[in-house]
Amino acid sequence: MRSQIKNIGYIALIFGCGLSLVLPCKGQTPKKLQTNILWITTEDISPNLGCYGDEFARTPFLDQLAKDGVMYTNAIASAPVCAPARSSIATGMHQSSIGSQHMRSKGKFPEAFKYYPEYLREAGYYCTNNSKEDYNLVYDAAKIWDESGKKAHWRNRKNKDQPFFAVFNFTGTHESATNLKEKHQGVVKDIHQDQLIKSGEVRLPPYFPNTPIVNELWARYYNNITALDNYVSDIVVQLKEDGLAENTIIMFYSDHGAGVPMHKRWLYDTGLKVPLIVYAPEAYSHLVPQSAGNKEDELVSFVDLAPTALNLAGIPKPENMQGRAFLGNHLSPEREYVYASRDRMDERYDMQRAVRDKEFKYIRYYEFTKPFVQYMNTPEKGEIMQEIRRAYSEGNLPEAGVKLMAENKPVEELFDLINDPLELNNLAQDPEYSKKLKEMRKAHLAWSTRVGDTGLIPEPILRDWEESNGKPIFSIWRDNSIPVDEIQKTALSNDVELFTNNLTHNNEVVRYWAATGIGNYSVKGNPQLHSQLTALLEDEFPSVQIAAARGLCKLGYEEIGLPTLTQSLKSSDEWVRLNAALVLDEIGEKSRTIQDKLQEVMKDNNKYVVRVVNHTLNELNGRNNIVE
Repeated sequence: MRSQIKNIGYIALIFGCGLSLVLPCKGQTPKKLQTNILWITTEDISPNLGCYGDEFARTPFLDQLAKDGVMYTNAIASAPVCAPARSSIATGMHQSSIGSQHMRSKGKFPEAFKYYPEYLREAGYYCTNNSKEDYNLVYDAAKIWDESGKKAHWRNRKNKDQPFFAVFNFTGTHESATNLKEKHQGVVKDIHQDQLIKSGEVRLPPYFPNTPIVNELWARYYNNITALDNYVSDIVVQLKEDGLAENTIIMFYSDHGAGVPMHKRWLYDTGLKVPLIVYAPEAYSHLVPQSAGNKEDELVSFVDLAPTALNLAGIPKPENMQGRAFLGNHLSPEREYVYASRDRMDERYDMQRAVRDKEFKYIRYYEFTKPFVQYMNTPEKGEIMQEIRRAYSEGNLPEAGVKLMAENKPVEELFDLINDPLELNNLAQDPEYSKKLKEMRKAHLAWSTRVGDTGLIPEPILRDWEESNGKPIFSIWRDNSIPVDEIQKTALSNDVELFTNNLTHNNEVVRYWAATGIGNYSVKGNPQLHSQLTALLEDEFPSVQIAAARGLCKLGYEEIGLPTLTQSLKSSDEWVRLNAALVLDEIGEKSRTIQDKLQEVMKDNNKYVVRVVNHTLNELNGRNNIVE
């Protein structure tokens, strides 16, 4: 029974070589020289494993794997949500440099580039993916993988001597298996009751209210991880059964942090730091710079995973890949920083960027006028988020959690990760840390320029550029004359005069941010702004029209702005419709006069549009209608 995995004798029985999980017995030699590579991945967990020092975790198999391998303590996701993070894994490129930063977007990957499994296949590897893809790009899985699906397995290769690269992804730790009781019960059904953590047995994060519901869901999260431990053991047992353990390098990691508030979707380490364990059998131990059984604090980014897989196979890193190999031969110097980004999460935009070294984290909030927690359909369905809101309304939310309810964010945050690992004390305004703040700012801007961060381009404009130019944004950014400095200056300014001057700029992105800035910072009574914003309602680009209409509504001219927003809800471009719906949701009561038009949008084929409009109607009418 899988629930008995905690018994060390059972581990020994599986492998027949004492306590070691996968090390071959001494005297054994590999069957072949070319290494196989096995990735075992999971979803939505932070490093809540016993080997990472979590006293509540019940993960004996992974703990032993770490003991026999190397455990990385500074592995950082490129995004705190699955699809953008997986995009960077699949390409070895930061998602915002290739236009795949927005959740469930359809970015265009340059045809001249390849996904890393394509290079492995060309080198003779049999490449399988079981089974999640979710690369946030337009792609053909058949070109990337030999097999991708729930039956994909190295066992399916016809030539058993062919080297393989295999990915197995466990879905039982996804946030839905924490929030939904029935799904959770299906995940843990094979675990004996005495192995399950009970509600209240696990210490809560300091920003969660200590209520029965929160304790129950936090226990579910940990029990799902126990099920994950069993899953990993099952895969490795198959490797052992096939006689492949002695020439297969194993890597285990999660796609981002825990699927609960202030973790998933956040740029704190709770959302970005993931467990990463690498095991290499003795014949390939020279490919791992560290000795087995050690903890390694080297900074690892998700853009490093593809170059690493290629390097282990002896394949040179393609020039377009932005990461570095951390395993294999001929390694470059360790990186000084890792970078992460957040853009549209489901139906809500909020551009954020993070830079991290081993001791400090810097976060730049580009849309700091927005609250930390915008209403998003999926997390709001979760009972932990509901308990947070209830506790806040009743005045008993823990102090560490009150920031979640702030109406806006600071422009910057800086955290001392050694002394403040939960990132609760913002040092950005502390003069003692001014030098570090300047260093991290500089690192952020240098990275943004180096990779060509497209985050400040509104999603509808980005897709329009790709369509009209017939090429991906990665190429447009480098081939076209884009006024990057002016875009950044306008987007980050609070100068109404600058905004006013830029309303007639020849670049649509600059005009968009100028109109947005006026909506954020101006006050009613300026006839010049009224006339200029009104003129922009006829702009060539719908995003600029919407930003101008928003500005007019915010300044009290909703009778002029609302018709444009209403018409934009009928656009053939789903992202234009979403942007219009978001403005109508933001202006709240001013949308009341067009409720009939909003009700029609409830049939939209983009679920994100429906979610936003549903929230608007719920707020206007005091109802609690639930949508997918």
